[in-house]
Amino acid sequence: MKPAAVPASTVVFSSLGQRAQPPTIAKLMAMALETPNLLSLAAGFTDNATLPVDFVRAATEAMLGNPGDREFLQYGTNQGRPRLRELLAQRLANNDAEIGLDAAALQRGLFITNGSQQALYLAMQVLAESGDIILVDRPSYFVFLEMLTGLGLRAVSMPVDAHGKIDASALGGLLDGLASKGETQRIKAVYFVSYFSNPSGRSLDVTEKNAIATQLASRGLHIPVVEDAAYRELYYREAPTAPSVLSLPAWAKFPKLYTATLTKPFATGLKVGYGFCTDEAWLKKMLHVKGHHDFGTAHFNQAILEHGLISGNYDRQLALIRPAYERKMRALHETLVREGLLSLGWSWDEPAGGLYLWLKAPDALDTGLDSAFCRECLAAGVLYVPGELCFGDDAPKNRIRLSFGVLNERDLAEAGRRFVGVARRFSP
Repeated sequence: MKPAAVPASTVVFSSLGQRAQPPTIAKLMAMALETPNLLSLAAGFTDNATLPVDFVRAATEAMLGNPGDREFLQYGTNQGRPRLRELLAQRLANNDAEIGLDAAALQRGLFITNGSQQALYLAMQVLAESGDIILVDRPSYFVFLEMLTGLGLRAVSMPVDAHGKIDASALGGLLDGLASKGETQRIKAVYFVSYFSNPSGRSLDVTEKNAIATQLASRGLHIPVVEDAAYRELYYREAPTAPSVLSLPAWAKFPKLYTATLTKPFATGLKVGYGFCTDEAWLKKMLHVKGHHDFGTAHFNQAILEHGLISGNYDRQLALIRPAYERKMRALHETLVREGLLSLGWSWDEPAGGLYLWLKAPDALDTGLDSAFCRECLAAGVLYVPGELCFGDDAPKNRIRLSFGVLNERDLAEAGRRFVGVARRFSP
């Protein structure tokens, strides 16, 4: 007897529900985990071998060692553990010495989230309506761009020059063009990944950050700014020198949200991030919505990270992974060079931090998700993120993001060889 057919849904969805599509990141992660013999240079997983098992065990044993105090297994506050927020506020003040706020003010403006991704979603959810514009970096974090699409928002890329730096004059022209179309009031925020960017691996310098603020302010656009600093601590040898927008005078009049994470630098499975917001009303709205989401990020996970910061194990973990990621970056970078990818007309910069190589293929080569090149790479057992996903508009078809976070150095070399092998077959 045949099973009964599943009837078509009669559910009437909201506009948000109608826009909802499976996120590409989930598809890439599933492919990486479920496809035998596939070497994934796509999803930004972190290194398995250096995950802090001993540090997590130490934190857990310390908490369980006091049977009379079980608060870490209880609900916490919506804004996050007070001591964890205090520690993160101190850390933020150390990174931005000119921030101009005392520790208490920093702690009041800081909130804990389910990874920094939740902070980004909360920010957009309370700021913008369907059809509004968010200015984004070029290229930008593709998961954020997909989130904007899901919310019905329009991502508009800030222009860059031939070296990938913010082009202040062109940005001014873009803003004037939007004004001429009567769209100025629809510009609700500006967003950028400022340190070892996902996907490009580059950091914005002070001149670029100030240029964005100057072009906006000169047109009376003191709109909210969201600075995504997820990779700020993942430098290989030297910390980036550019301060955040929190301490730059050019951004003084702007409402500011600085987002960061304890996920990438410590343990991705704990999914704890944070945001610091300078605008009290904006912060309250985000916390109101967060309360409806979850009324508090996982308390146990927060307690583990709190112990890591107090004990120094968080910084010990950073000291372990920084050289490990540099070695992995070089394993992939040097394989691509050795196998002759440069001679095939490809180019990329060697990053000083982060988890990504950002490749430019010859102009005529389509590397998009539905391209013959992408299909050939899958057949050869290697996966990448098509760069077309990383642009808010006017996306080029010849860009690729390669992540070296999860594979070991031997597998990175093999993945690089497979990749160049396909590139060679597509070379004229």
